[in-house]
Amino acid sequence: MSFLTVISAIFGWIYTICWSLSFYPQPVLNYRRGTTSGTTVDFPFINTLGFIAYFVSNCALFYSPVIRAQYAARHHGLPPAVQFNDVVFAGHALILCIIIVSQYLPGLWGFAPALGRRPSRFILGVALGCVTGVLGVIFLVAGAQDTSSAPPGSDPAATGWAWLDAVYAISYVKLIITVIKYTPQILTNYRNKSTQGWSIVQILLDFSGGVLSIAQLGIDSYLQGDWSGVTGNPVKFALGNVSMFYDVIFILQHYVLYPDAESKARETDRLLERGESGGRLSYD
Repeated sequence: MSFLTVISAIFGWIYTICWSLSFYPQPVLNYRRGTTSGTTVDFPFINTLGFIAYFVSNCALFYSPVIRAQYAARHHGLPPAVQFNDVVFAGHALILCIIIVSQYLPGLWGFAPALGRRPSRFILGVALGCVTGVLGVIFLVAGAQDTSSAPPGSDPAATGWAWLDAVYAISYVKLIITVIKYTPQILTNYRNKSTQGWSIVQILLDFSGGVLSIAQLGIDSYLQGDWSGVTGNPVKFALGNVSMFYDVIFILQHYVLYPDAESKARETDRLLERGESGGRLSYD
């Protein structure tokens, strides 16, 4: 086993730990405060759908012989750049997302009343559009499985629609959701002029995980001698970069734009007394 292979494995598990731990500060903070005020349900709701897609696509790329063979047919015989730690992370994250969403359900956790318990129409529309798109691709793939018209000696997976395309469609759901999922909370923080109720610890862990995730993907592609490890797994590459971009915004909001601790304490009282949380945005 080469040195870079060991480094890749270490980076993989460290980023898995960082990203996995990043899901704990928010539900713990909500529990300690006894409220979800200051946050919006839009983020955990759409994040849950995203991690369902991410978990399914990672499992397919890592475990399915059919999907792995179709991937190899399109990428010079190389395996997908998905490792076991990716599967572990996605499954764990999905469970934590469901727990966070449950904290917005009235009476379940005994939290103080707060606005924003229902997702906005904008977020519901994104979710519906993602599901519709995936079903459309699955329909196309299912209808293109007749390989009788394929050129002799050609691999249908390399020349036409294949189940790998359905897996790609599912994985792109995670990418689309990652691009938009932070926007409601950024606007909530801006409107409240505070990051009170939104855990900065989760953001710092997420940023660290993003750096190591990109580093691992780059090392794996270098070891394979082919950068199709990046182009063949664009979701993993984009996830790290997009997440880090938004993480920087949250870090600026917390430490630069709204840094005064005393004002944060006053904001807590205002949110709890008036119920003015970062709830539903005026998308609808």
